Amino acid sequence: MITYAEYTDIGKREKNEDSIASLCMENGGLFVLADGLGGHGRGEYASGSVVRTSMQLYHDNPEGFQLANCFDRCQEILMREQKEKPELADMKTTMVALQVSDGIAKWAHVGDSRLYCFKKRKLIKRTLDHSVPQMLVAMGEIEEKDIRFHEDRNRLLRVMGTEWEDRSYSLSAELKLNKSYEFLLCSDGFWENIVEEEMEECLKNAANVNEWINMMVSIVKSNGQNQNMDNNSAIAVWVEKD
Repeated sequence: MITYAEYTDIGKREKNEDSIASLCMENGGLFVLADGLGGHGRGEYASGSVVRTSMQLYHDNPEGFQLANCFDRCQEILMREQKEKPELADMKTTMVALQVSDGIAKWAHVGDSRLYCFKKRKLIKRTLDHSVPQMLVAMGEIEEKDIRFHEDRNRLLRVMGTEWEDRSYSLSAELKLNKSYEFLLCSDGFWENIVEEEMEECLKNAANVNEWINMMVSIVKSNGQNQNMDNNSAIAVWVEKD
């Protein structure tokens, strides 16, 4: 059984350039979150474009839906719209998506919007950001915990809406859902204001997916209240073994 909860908030910005959407079908579901870049509404348009495209592709053909094809198509449409509409030439976006189908989970991402995967309420993995701080972690120059506070945390190495020589997104292996799993998709405005231990603690104390996301939102808002808080969004998904 799949249950989910969504959250998005403008923070202290003029526009909310995050976009989220979820769609559950008979044998699974698709969950997509994007964080637009470019300002002046361009980021809002970019994130909305990739989310709408993803949902339409899944709705039209849930059985044949493939994340790789979805990301390729979203990028293709974004690049075409940039050329057709000069005012959108600077639009870019991150994107993270989770597909659950017939007892299998798979995800993909580009940029620094994250997916966290929990098994029996313990964190087991997360996506790695396509960002300068994440690269510095890989090089051993900073620690994982330093990413949230690094001066270059907003410098992204890969996004949608720039020319790709190769596919810029990262695609996970298939995960067989033989136990109960929980997933969190979130933008940087969300994960920068809550640490992984707090995500876990909220999960352990939550009776359902709505309680989990509400507990996390309280922490995010509390930690972000005295700063120029970014748009912050999340989708929480529980896949419970029948």
